[in-house]
Amino acid sequence: MSSANSSQAVRRVIALHPARRDDIGDLVTRRPLPGPGLDQLDPFLFLNHHGPQVYPPNNQGLPFGPHPHRGFETVTFILQGSLAHADSAKHQSVIHAGGVQWMTAGSGIVHAEVSSPDFLRDGGPLEILQLWVNLPARLKMSEPRYVGLQQESIPAIALPGGGELNLIAGEWQEHAGPIETLTGVFMSTLRLPAGTHEQLPVAPGRQVFLYVVEGDVTVGGEPVKAHHLIEVDRDGERLVIEAGSDARLLFGHGDVIDEPMVSHGPFVMNSRQEIVQAIEDYQHGRFGGLDV
Repeated sequence: MSSANSSQAVRRVIALHPARRDDIGDLVTRRPLPGPGLDQLDPFLFLNHHGPQVYPPNNQGLPFGPHPHRGFETVTFILQGSLAHADSAKHQSVIHAGGVQWMTAGSGIVHAEVSSPDFLRDGGPLEILQLWVNLPARLKMSEPRYVGLQQESIPAIALPGGGELNLIAGEWQEHAGPIETLTGVFMSTLRLPAGTHEQLPVAPGRQVFLYVVEGDVTVGGEPVKAHHLIEVDRDGERLVIEAGSDARLLFGHGDVIDEPMVSHGPFVMNSRQEIVQAIEDYQHGRFGGLDV
């Protein structure tokens, strides 16, 4: 391959979107998406970065008691600490550091994401990411489902440049992630020691989601600091990432849905009428109930 063709194959950085502080009570929270000038990165809708912080013993824990969702999926990455999940479809789990939970709200679910009794008693470090992934109209009313994975169930794959990819969903070379998604979304986390240089393949046309959790990196020649979402073009076939310091990133990609999107709090649908229906269905108990 000529150097010119090689250059064209590299994904180009369009914009860097800083995560803005928006604390929820005593929970340190940063949000790069949505943000000024970026409503969504289709099909990716929303990212909250909670922590890192240390909770004292006998704390109040996470504030996310029972609340509804319809029309999309939530993917939650527990980087430090633990997270207790319960929902109206009778799923329950406590996921610990390094684990992930993937919930398809679909036609409607009520769930709670709170701290485990052990964490409330003992406290400790906490850092959690939550990403919302849209569903196309044909799948918005899918049956709700939930998968919770501990760290040992997520393949850790050594990369050629010295980094590590934790494969959650999709395929990487001969490996398959443990979560089968409805829309073929690829999802992973990356650990890149200082000095790492990686080239990550991405099929042309796919929308990349790349967020720097910690560390300093260079993407396609552009320097990026922690707590930034990196928007890249959809033309190239690979991402080129170098780590200036030990770094951790969220790396995913998916097919663009390209449909009307109307969001209202915890509901994401295709029309205002569907939002009104979602609110009515929730208020009439059609999502089921949850007592925690």
